[in-house]
Amino acid sequence: MTELINVVGGAVVDSLSAPVRLLVARRTAPPQFAGMWEFPGGKVEPGEVPESALHRELREELGIAVVLGAELLAPGPAGWPLNDKAAMRVWFAEVADGEPRPLEDHDELRWVSISEGDEALSLPWIPADLPIVRALLASVAAANRANSLRGN
Repeated sequence: MTELINVVGGAVVDSLSAPVRLLVARRTAPPQFAGMWEFPGGKVEPGEVPESALHRELREELGIAVVLGAELLAPGPAGWPLNDKAAMRVWFAEVADGEPRPLEDHDELRWVSISEGDEALSLPWIPADLPIVRALLASVAAANRANSLRGN
């Protein structure tokens, strides 16, 4: 059996403490995913720590430095299944430096509302990313409910 390919993704939000918007990226390739939306990120290189890989990928793909927040809880220890060969772990992230630009693999970036999930869910997502989007929206909604109950 071949080893699972480890992929990392950034749920880049406008604020780690009170996220309202999510930065999404539209793929240019491969052909079956061109024009679909995804979390920016990429493969973890051999010997690389996943968090370091995410910092590297976001710098290469978007030209930004980020502060990482919590990892989005996945259904298994390897992360979110992408296909038979790969799984992705996703972290919340906030831009610390730079202005996001589509430098590699994408032709458009867009900030979408996550306070009302309809905007994020209306995009044509890469199929493997859609369950992650739904989990992210549920996570943000739960955090917002908890904050409002505490009076924050």
